[in-house]
Amino acid sequence: MGLGEICNRVVVVTTRNTGVGEAARLMREHHVGSLVIVDETALGRKPVGIVTDRDIVIEVVAAGVAPAAVTVGEIMGPTLATARETDEPWDTIKRMRAKGVRRMPVVNGDGVLVGIVTVDDLVETIAEQLDGLVRVIGQEQAREARTRR
Repeated sequence: MGLGEICNRVVVVTTRNTGVGEAARLMREHHVGSLVIVDETALGRKPVGIVTDRDIVIEVVAAGVAPAAVTVGEIMGPTLATARETDEPWDTIKRMRAKGVRRMPVVNGDGVLVGIVTVDDLVETIAEQLDGLVRVIGQEQAREARTRR
């Protein structure tokens, strides 16, 4: 199962020059904790960064900086970890752990944004798979009990 099957295809995006206040408003309006920062290209939207509600609190609010004076491009990290829609969940978990991130934009073969995957999405997927294994064990035990009578 590739990430394309489990990622959220509805992604709230903005550009580097969006003000931090506007970014916070977008997060509130869309009930999300992050925005993917994109560059518009001929192929489509290519992710270049991500800004989280925590970034805004730590980099702007706690530092006493006026939100109107800062753009998301100024507070987004210098590098962005992305995943391909064909990547497997376990590989993505390893990359998230290695990069220390909880969200990854998902891109197609051209590097164009197609979704976002979060730790929550991956936990849900793993839980469903584990539930399936538990059901196999239960069915096997029931089958054995019926045939051994």
